[in-house]
Amino acid sequence: MIRKLTIIITLLFLGIGVYASDHLQAAAKSYSGTLPVLFITSEKPITSKEEYVQATCYIDPLGIEGYEALGSADSQVPLLIKGRGNYTWSAFDKKPYRLKFEDGVKPLGMKKSKHFTLLAHPDDNLVFLRNTVGFELSRMLGLAYTPEQQPVEVVLNGSYIGLYMLTDKIRVATKRVNVVEQADMETDPDSVTGGWLMEIDNYEEEGQLRMKEGNGAKLRFTFHTPEVLSDVQRNYITELMKATDDAIYASDKNSTDWEQYIDMDTLARFYIVQEVMDNAESFHGSCYIHKERGDNTLLIFGPVWDFGNAFHRGHDKFIYQDPPFGQNWIGEIAKFPRFQERVKYIWQRFLGNEYTQLDGFIDDFVSKISQAVLSDASRWPQYGTTDVEGRKRSFKQQMGYKVDFLRKKWGEGISDIMSHRIEPSDNPNWYTLDGRKLNGRPTRPGIYLYGNRKTIVP
Repeated sequence: MIRKLTIIITLLFLGIGVYASDHLQAAAKSYSGTLPVLFITSEKPITSKEEYVQATCYIDPLGIEGYEALGSADSQVPLLIKGRGNYTWSAFDKKPYRLKFEDGVKPLGMKKSKHFTLLAHPDDNLVFLRNTVGFELSRMLGLAYTPEQQPVEVVLNGSYIGLYMLTDKIRVATKRVNVVEQADMETDPDSVTGGWLMEIDNYEEEGQLRMKEGNGAKLRFTFHTPEVLSDVQRNYITELMKATDDAIYASDKNSTDWEQYIDMDTLARFYIVQEVMDNAESFHGSCYIHKERGDNTLLIFGPVWDFGNAFHRGHDKFIYQDPPFGQNWIGEIAKFPRFQERVKYIWQRFLGNEYTQLDGFIDDFVSKISQAVLSDASRWPQYGTTDVEGRKRSFKQQMGYKVDFLRKKWGEGISDIMSHRIEPSDNPNWYTLDGRKLNGRPTRPGIYLYGNRKTIVP
């Protein structure tokens, strides 16, 4: 009897082992093998945005050049994981997650931190290009901080869950939003002037500041740093936001009073990004604003974040015209001639210089993720696509329509780097701006190094 029981138990364990092995092999067959794979094992299912779950993970670069492993199957890295997002958490089966490591890590070469997100982008039917290009435009236009992201395929508890973007979590830190970290429940009058990290939000959350905009629309500010406000903090930020709103809605649009509250140059760059992406919810949700400590420091728009509503309507209007969900402040700010002058100045130089590199960036990114997109579509056929090149062309076409509209309104590009005729006696070697030597003359338009000189190739 004991011998028979031993045999049964042994067979059961063998069966579990075979099942687990088959399960892992099935997961291995699901991912493309063309991108690193993030393996996560959690102690229990992840069903909440509020409750962290204990987990371990490792990143296998699969021998792909340019990537390093994080941990290993035999030595996994501890972390906490929970759900994140609002609409993206509740509306889709492919879920986004927030990761919190015990110690700072540099996954896939990103800057060291304990805090990252896994963005699923099931609502991006343009091959993961909405956020990717929005982030790249932010970098091109020189915003102080743009979240880093890296594409990665994910296996959660032995099951392949698709292609994700491992992305910075927006937070106050030296290499992210670089302002003084203000303590919760601070009461010192000088300290409550900053640093602040908050967002104009389209969801109602506990602890928000809610007020009426000058046109009667609802304004919601969600606080990230500090998160829990003392009366002194709440009074300070309430008075600041109301004074800002009053200045924005000044009847005299030649007034410069609003510039005493908002950094106009940064706002112009932030706004141009949103217009190029036709992000018609950009000043209504996930619109981050920060402020450094000090009575005379300004509100700074950024970093950019959510482009999920980019290119979902016609391209022949500004983002504050007939917005599907509403836009706070920007439509009124656009009435100030000084703001429009600054926007046009930055736009014309951006269009004549950095914008010329965007087409090649898109091609390179889509080429990098193309096989993983197919694997993701196999896992999530209701969200993904097998027409990678077609969706890329569609993205370029839609962005091109919007850029043509902005050209008519804001003017053509002005190059800050003049082309020059290439003579045979010049240095014959062409390089990209990051130092990669090319085999002959570039085949794509852009800015290159030739004979130690920046040169535009049309």
